[in-house]
Amino acid sequence: MKKNILFLLSICSASQIVFAQPPSILAVRKYRQQQAGNIISEFTAFLSLPNVARDTVNIQKNAAFIMGMMNKRGIQKVQLLKAATEGVPPAVYGEVMVPGAKKTLIFYAHYDGQPVNPAQWTKGLDPFRPQLFTGTIDKGGMNIPFPVDGSYREEWRIYARGASDDKAGVDAILNAYDAIVKSGMLPACNLKFFFEGEEEAGSPHLGEILDKYRSLLLSDLWIICDGPVHQSGQKQIAFGVRGDAHLDLTIYASKRPLHSGHYGNWAPNPAMMLSKLLASMKDDNGRVTIKGFYDDVIPLSASEKKALQEVPSADEQMRGELGISAAEMKGVSLGEAINLPSLNINGMQSGNVGKMASNQIPTYATAVIDLRLVAGNDWQRQQQKVISHIKEQGYYVTDKEPTDEERAKYAKIIKVIAGSDGYNAQRTSMDLPVVKQVIEAVRTAANEKIVLQPTMGGSLPLFLFEKYLAAKTITVPIANHDNNQHAENENIRLQNLFDGIEIMASLMMLK
Repeated sequence: MKKNILFLLSICSASQIVFAQPPSILAVRKYRQQQAGNIISEFTAFLSLPNVARDTVNIQKNAAFIMGMMNKRGIQKVQLLKAATEGVPPAVYGEVMVPGAKKTLIFYAHYDGQPVNPAQWTKGLDPFRPQLFTGTIDKGGMNIPFPVDGSYREEWRIYARGASDDKAGVDAILNAYDAIVKSGMLPACNLKFFFEGEEEAGSPHLGEILDKYRSLLLSDLWIICDGPVHQSGQKQIAFGVRGDAHLDLTIYASKRPLHSGHYGNWAPNPAMMLSKLLASMKDDNGRVTIKGFYDDVIPLSASEKKALQEVPSADEQMRGELGISAAEMKGVSLGEAINLPSLNINGMQSGNVGKMASNQIPTYATAVIDLRLVAGNDWQRQQQKVISHIKEQGYYVTDKEPTDEERAKYAKIIKVIAGSDGYNAQRTSMDLPVVKQVIEAVRTAANEKIVLQPTMGGSLPLFLFEKYLAAKTITVPIANHDNNQHAENENIRLQNLFDGIEIMASLMMLK
């Protein structure tokens, strides 16, 4: 009984006891320290491959590179898992079956990245030419050559597209397995590896792959290596992710641009109309005012509420980092906010600004709305709630350019394109027996307090793993929180990459 109590305390206590690290983790650390030069050399070669999902030629090169990494490490059954639809990015699969193992884990990361605009990156940076800096560029980090002796410092960073999201995940997983084997050990469980090539495009064909290879992908648990650690720098485990859906909005007015002096106060201004419409969707406290927007949210369980209360507050830190004085939702912490559905404006456009500005009334105004979902929301139903709200504001809604007849009949016209690549949120119970083992493994490797998050802020198509495989997933992110993922100057802090190798190795030795 005493042993059980001590075990539960080590897993669940708010004080989160720091563990002594076992010889296996120390052996992995020694290996990755000795092999740092080779690890980084392989990683930078990987980062040099453009990886936007729609770039078919280069995405195939990425898949082939990963297959080479896996074959070099002696991983078995290395193959491409292809969707029923032709010409889409494949998943890369491999496995290691361990005699006598009682558990099978699948490790997931994705190798595709967000589209890039090189002009937005700091001068001298090429998104697909990895460069090493002594720290963050915005804080004076200096560009230095990659050391020939393999000596790397923990605060150094590699800048490149995919450096953190999510080629670092692929790299950490495969080097973790390599470190175990090269250190004379064996994983304690069967391992399967699944690297997706279409996550940043919304995973539109992932369901096809999971359904087609259902028997190959049987497991006890999926370990998802994607996303950042907590803003404090502490490692974290996330038991859920938000869903995602988009809407493209375009409001139309005059068929040609008009002189703002001759027609101002008379001709409808689509930029003003769009601004008012978007403003009607949220109140001054940041809550979405769309009817029923929060109605179908599944409340957090007692375990999840307790975990959320114990998450360190990052609000003051992030306000300082970001240069903002107040949060959008008054009285709601960052941790609480990401457990609620949200409505965000990704971008707006109408007419010209800056040096190109002119005294005109534009012909249209457009915006992209991003809906982040939590457990209980249905992504298509959430889109329809927004469309219903738009209609309630007096708009005629169409999905194509308005005709002259429609323009003559309706004073307020909007084209709404509901994105077809959305997906629902997913949340794994924190009360599953395997959860305690995962927590212990991550804590042991990190040798520090671990943050337990009911839901991670980012989105991943994890509901598909439940839908097609009835599988459970737990997300173990490794990237630094200030990695600029999805934006210019994406980077990975080297110690986060190295720590990720040790954490993934610890998970592979679950019994």
